[in-house]
Amino acid sequence: MIVLGVILLIIGFVFGISILWTIGLILVLIGVVLWVLGAAGHAVGGRKHYW
Repeated sequence: MIVLGVILLIIGFVFGISILWTIGLILVLIGVVLWVLGAAGHAVGGRKHYW
């Protein structure tokens, strides 16, 4: 999710498409939150870890 968000951020920045920039930023933030929760040992979506 983080990688997809970064790719969308780059594409949105290069081509000037603001919706891709926004979606990419949201995906990166959600991915980081899930990653931190999973690394802290909290169950995320029924899993004890999140890749």
